[in-house]
Amino acid sequence: MLLKRREAGPDGRFAAYPLTMTDELPDMRASDADRDRVAEVLRDALAEGRLRMAEFDERLEAAYRARTYGELAPLTADLPAGAGPAGAALPGAAPAAGAAGGWAERFVGGEGGSSAGIAVLGGFRRTGRWTVGRRFTAVAFWGGGEIDLREARFTDHEVVINCFAVMGGINIVVPPGVEVDVRGVEIMGGFDHREAGVPGDPGAPRVIVTGLAFWGGVGVERKVTRAEKQRLKAERRERRALEKDEERRRKER
Repeated sequence: MLLKRREAGPDGRFAAYPLTMTDELPDMRASDADRDRVAEVLRDALAEGRLRMAEFDERLEAAYRARTYGELAPLTADLPAGAGPAGAALPGAAPAAGAAGGWAERFVGGEGGSSAGIAVLGGFRRTGRWTVGRRFTAVAFWGGGEIDLREARFTDHEVVINCFAVMGGINIVVPPGVEVDVRGVEIMGGFDHREAGVPGDPGAPRVIVTGLAFWGGVGVERKVTRAEKQRLKAERRERRALEKDEERRRKER
């Protein structure tokens, strides 16, 4: 059993207790929700002083790089249950309460505020808070385009993005929890399939990327929101300040 919870017994030794995983699951691909739950446990451990900033940074980076349950499990294996609800931050746990409700707030219905982006010897960007319709067409001819869905509002639970990259490039950014299906045709070009097939969160939208890449490329990547990045930076600054204060007090003793 690879995924285990460690607790100290009466004799002071640590014993391993199996979580809700089976021996067959370590190679199963983890979702963005799984990675986020592990990251939350790491943040709790940092706040409680169980991890130093360098350890936290290393494990957090590994969490967001992880592809399988087996890669995520060791990152919290040495943290007691007190670092978060038992099993809540490990792969296979139920989504955090209110997660589906959070997605529900991003579905606005009606028509999308933007349905196309065209870049001919230039570029286009759709970022920040914007509303994307059920279908969005992106064209890049000797140019580039960026479609950032991290803070977008959706008119439907399924979004089809038709990309036509001809000697140009289009980059699509999705937030954690969104399922991506890539179906594009490649002619001396390419579509990025790395994020395809990752299960989405309950209630999250599904993004279908299709179209044509002719001597061009269509990239798909997952990133946390800018607000989340700022929160992590603030946590790191606060933790560094605490560590410096602790070091100063030790020297004064």
